[in-house]
Amino acid sequence: MSQWRKRYFQLKGNKLYFSKKEGVDPHGTIDLEKCVTVKSAEEVTDKRYSFEVATPESRFYMYASTEKEKDEWIGAIGRAIVRFSNVYDEGDDDMDDYDN
Repeated sequence: MSQWRKRYFQLKGNKLYFSKKEGVDPHGTIDLEKCVTVKSAEEVTDKRYSFEVATPESRFYMYASTEKEKDEWIGAIGRAIVRFSNVYDEGDDDMDDYDN
């Protein structure tokens, strides 16, 4: 984490897409079906508003512009993880996509 690079994220279903510029096709994806956790990471990164998305293979560190935005991302990603896990009740279909 010696260098932070700006990326634009869009959450659709159980995929977190990212691109180098806003409004362009994504160049990468994080499959949230494989995600094991999403949590605050300020103590690990020493950066305000940072959070971690972890899969068994990788850890992705991101940061938001505000505490509110960080909490919204953690909440939206957490709901996507639960929604697409085996414990999700298929009758609960009111989750919206989130992008920023």
